[in-house]
Amino acid sequence: MNIFYSTRSKLISSFLGVTLLVGAVSLFIGGQLLYRAVLSEATNRVRLDLNAASEIYENRIESVKTALNITTLDLGFRSKLKRQESQELFNRMRRVALHSNLDFAGVTTSDGKTLCRIGSNSIPNDQLQSLNAIANLALEGPGIIAGTMILRKETLAAEDPELAYRAKIRLLPTPRAAPRDEKVETSGMALVAGIPVFEEGKMLGVIYGGVLLNRSKDIVDTVRDTVFRQETYKGHNIGTATIFQDDLRIATNVLTPDGKRAIGTRVSREVKEHVLDRGERWTDRAFVVNDWYITAYEPIEDISGERVGMLYVGVLEAKYADMRRNAFSILVLIIVAGMALAILLGYFLEKKIMGPVHRLIMASQDVSKGNLSPEIGPISKDELGVLQQTFTNMIASLKERDERRKAAAENRLLQSEKQASVGRLAAGVAHEINNPLTGVLTFTRILLRRKDLNDESRAYLEKIAESTVRVRDIVKGLLDFSRQTTLDREPTEINKLVNSAVSLMENQALIKGVGITFHPGENLPMLTLDRNQIQGVVFNMIINAIDAMEPGGTITISTGISLSASDTGRKGVEIPITDMGCGIPSEHLDKLFDPFFTTKEVGKGTGLGLAVSYGIVQRHGGTIRVQSEVGRGSTFTIWLPIEEQIEQDEDSGS
Repeated sequence: MNIFYSTRSKLISSFLGVTLLVGAVSLFIGGQLLYRAVLSEATNRVRLDLNAASEIYENRIESVKTALNITTLDLGFRSKLKRQESQELFNRMRRVALHSNLDFAGVTTSDGKTLCRIGSNSIPNDQLQSLNAIANLALEGPGIIAGTMILRKETLAAEDPELAYRAKIRLLPTPRAAPRDEKVETSGMALVAGIPVFEEGKMLGVIYGGVLLNRSKDIVDTVRDTVFRQETYKGHNIGTATIFQDDLRIATNVLTPDGKRAIGTRVSREVKEHVLDRGERWTDRAFVVNDWYITAYEPIEDISGERVGMLYVGVLEAKYADMRRNAFSILVLIIVAGMALAILLGYFLEKKIMGPVHRLIMASQDVSKGNLSPEIGPISKDELGVLQQTFTNMIASLKERDERRKAAAENRLLQSEKQASVGRLAAGVAHEINNPLTGVLTFTRILLRRKDLNDESRAYLEKIAESTVRVRDIVKGLLDFSRQTTLDREPTEINKLVNSAVSLMENQALIKGVGITFHPGENLPMLTLDRNQIQGVVFNMIINAIDAMEPGGTITISTGISLSASDTGRKGVEIPITDMGCGIPSEHLDKLFDPFFTTKEVGKGTGLGLAVSYGIVQRHGGTIRVQSEVGRGSTFTIWLPIEEQIEQDEDSGS
């Protein structure tokens, strides 16, 4: 072979040429590409972080609403509200506030009169009554209100003077911020909920509560600790979060140069116009207080849909800038080192790549000839190793599938042969026994009508009749088992069939103290089957479950779509029937569908029920699977194919 046409030479030439080309191009545009890639990564992260922060914000609103809603469900609370027992209501609201970390909470009557609040003026008299904006909004609205709300200083002071003090924030000079006339913000932004309380259609009053966001650390620090996990870079927090009231920072973990929270600083005019004026999300790099961040903002709307503030998250840009510089330096080193190593890599890669490839080709040829244990050599640790491992897994799957199909086929053949041979024997025996058995039962009943029988003779005759009836039932089971009946197929809704069977068996289950629960599946297709025979199978399974359980248990039945365990890709409807009985020992599982096999006491079972049921389901093209654990219970799953099955082995003359 000419050395210039060998794979090794081609690899060396290719690596050298590509390295030179990529090196020149990368050094020219690498910086820009790295900058865009890093900026895109940071932007995507901050968008996701903003989504998480928004979820935390909404969850806090929901927690306020839930705490109050649960309180309204308490009968004791409703009773106290109905009698307007202010002191008792105050005690309850104080416990709710402590448990749910509420800054304010209270109860009003249906005409807006405040009965109690958790602040300093807990039970106001008529002279100290003031307008409660939250309660009035709940009284006017169609029902529960919850969300963000701007509260005037008078409202806050009425709840608790400390809240009015917290809400008061002095505006600090901020470069590039939009001009504002006021120097101090006195209103507060809060997460509130108001829930009307009704009884028998009559409103008793309103329970309200909320959390003041001004100077609050709760949400912003939760975002930092949850989303950013308190990650730091060179002594600075990687992520920060802020809640704005209009364009004013009222809650933040952005720090000023002296280490204090930047309460009172404002957002730039550009961000305000995009977010507050236009209602758009805004994502870009920005200088925040004392450092550069990749930032994202979204508007906060109050209960009436007005934009009243903004939610912000930011990621420190310094980390990404250093990543970009480091990546660019590494890129230069890689290009230089790559040019030097290109020739050596060609020699090694030719052997490294082509060796496993040749072995895989040979192994593929062996598999095509029927050898499912080909030799592919040692597994590499690179992408070819993944290919080799995938090939090995494929061969293992093929072997496992073949073994599974073989085992399933053998099991089906064995079961069919066993049932066919026993069925033929059963049919012959049943026909021979049935006629004389009828004579015995008939003459026994004639004798029982005689008036001159003594008690002992009558008892013997009744025992003969009882035993003869049992033998007749066994003969009937033998005839059923030997497939003497044909399938009368018709389109059937499986949920209606199972529900009908459950309804008929509920009384029998209740007699033993057992409950039956049915969970019908949705959108199940119609099945073409013999309704009476399949319903008989369901009856038999339920009866067995009842017999296996002690009083107090529950039988669970459901329906749904599933794939056949033995026929890949074939869809069907399954009916799992689960009991809470004693379970079946593992050594009995393979014998459950054998004729005359039973674990019941003598005289309580013929051992033909499951064998007949299995034959009926099998003739419909389906199967019955069993899962059981001793002491825990059993699950019998009837599986029927969705496609209409034509009975292949039915002998109409037998």
